Amino acid sequence: MAKLAVISDVHGNRTALSAVLADAKAHGATDYWLLGDLLMPGPGAADLFALLEAYHVHYAVRGNWEDIFGRGLTDHYQDTAKHVYFTRLARFTAARLTTALRAQVRDLPMRRQLTLGGLRFSLSHNQPAKNYGQGLVPAGPQANFDALVPAGVDLALYGHTHHQIIRYTTAEQLVLNPGTVGMPVFNWPHHPFDHRAQYALVTVAAGMIDALELRKVDYDVTQEIALAKSAGLPYLELYLDQLTTGRIHTYDTANQERLSAWYAAHGD
Repeated sequence: MAKLAVISDVHGNRTALSAVLADAKAHGATDYWLLGDLLMPGPGAADLFALLEAYHVHYAVRGNWEDIFGRGLTDHYQDTAKHVYFTRLARFTAARLTTALRAQVRDLPMRRQLTLGGLRFSLSHNQPAKNYGQGLVPAGPQANFDALVPAGVDLALYGHTHHQIIRYTTAEQLVLNPGTVGMPVFNWPHHPFDHRAQYALVTVAAGMIDALELRKVDYDVTQEIALAKSAGLPYLELYLDQLTTGRIHTYDTANQERLSAWYAAHGD
């Protein structure tokens, strides 16, 4: 029997990642796979990689924030308030990583297939050739989920949407999203914000999926806030707001205005 912990979308939140890994170990996890978006906007950097190493986590595929991290280290990604935000976070994070760790992030593949317990798994951050976008949101078109899973694969794992999902292709191949470790999102207004870290446990026995569990793990948000403050995290107020309210300061018009205002007040 193998028990797989599937994690994704840590987004620099070391405290949440530590809680998830400890919970998975306590529940008998034998394997750990990460589906991308390890870094940013939280303060975690080399300490995140140390946690992955301590638990023998397979950092498997490249998320869209790995790409954002790479673009932020160039000189051509500061044309909007959002890109300035990404660039400052990327350079802050890169300064706290070794050259080898930066190369590890850069060289991650978009997709992998791995075998566990006699079953074939497909791993991607989002769609097979597109690690960004909204094609695999919970209510996304069935055709997108069918295209996610290659022939001969028993279970497809993906992240990116920050929602825990169990779904099937039309051929009844299983599709699983473990949710997000470090950046919960709740769009339905009657669901109160739940800051707990999310992941999934998959038990494989006798060549079958024996059990699936979508887990949520409490962690000390005040500890993560203290880490962000002590690290001198850029856009600190925005990260603290995300941790305590679930508001994501990246995409819509109101957030662009807030990013612009923050940079006007604090930028170099």
